[in-house]
Amino acid sequence: MNIRRAILSDAKGIAKVHVDSWKTTYKNIIPDDFLEALSYEQRTDLWIRNISKETNYIFVAETNQREIIGFADGCKREGNTIENSGDLTSIYLLEEYQKKGAGKQLLKHLFLQFEKLGFDRVFVEVLEENETRFFYEYYGANLFKSKKTIIAGADLSLLIYEWNNLNDVLSKLYIPLK
Repeated sequence: MNIRRAILSDAKGIAKVHVDSWKTTYKNIIPDDFLEALSYEQRTDLWIRNISKETNYIFVAETNQREIIGFADGCKREGNTIENSGDLTSIYLLEEYQKKGAGKQLLKHLFLQFEKLGFDRVFVEVLEENETRFFYEYYGANLFKSKKTIIAGADLSLLIYEWNNLNDVLSKLYIPLK
C-alpha cells in the first residue's frame, strides 16, 4: 500500500471509492434510493474541483497495482471561524480494505499536513450512526457538539469531534496497531 497526495488524474478513482464506500457505510442509515442514485460521473466532477483547490489537501491510498482503495481530505471549511484550526472533511476506504491500517496511514498524512499549516485544532463531522466515529475517538478526538441534520429526508444526528493537540494524535499514529 502506498499513500500519496492526490493529483487530477486520481479524480475518477477517488469518485469510485467515494460512491462505493457511501453505499456500504451508510446502508440502513441514509435512504437506499439516495445511495443508489449516487453517480461516479458526478463525484468525478466534484473531485476534479476539490483536487484543483490549492487549499484542499487530499491523499489517496493505493495498492501496489496503483488502484485507489481509499482517500482522505482536509481543509479549513468556510464556516470554520476558529483561528489556527482546520477540518478533516472525509476519510473513506473500500469496505474490503477497512481495518487493515490504510485509514491510520491516511490520517497520519493528513495530520502531518495540518501540522505544517500550523493548525492547533482539527474538527471532523460524522453521523452518529457511522461507526467511523470510534476510529476518531480511538485517535483522541473528543465530542465538541452535536446537531440535527437531514439527508435525503432522513433525520440524523451529526456529531462534531475535535482534536485539540496534534502532537498527541501524531504520536499515537506512529505506534503500530496491535
